[in-house]
Amino acid sequence: MTTPLFLLRSVELGISVHDLDLLTVGLIIDMWTEKANDGVKYKKVATQEDFDKF
Repeated sequence: MTTPLFLLRSVELGISVHDLDLLTVGLIIDMWTEKANDGVKYKKVATQEDFDKF
């Protein structure tokens, strides 16, 4: 990831340049990943029975 792309992703998350001093790169990448996963729809959600079979 380039610096301009990192700054763009930060702005898309609503993080100001001032706030970048308070956050780590890893935290911002995790936030971006979570944002990308927000719209995911699953056909089936695992139940306790599914976990027990595993």
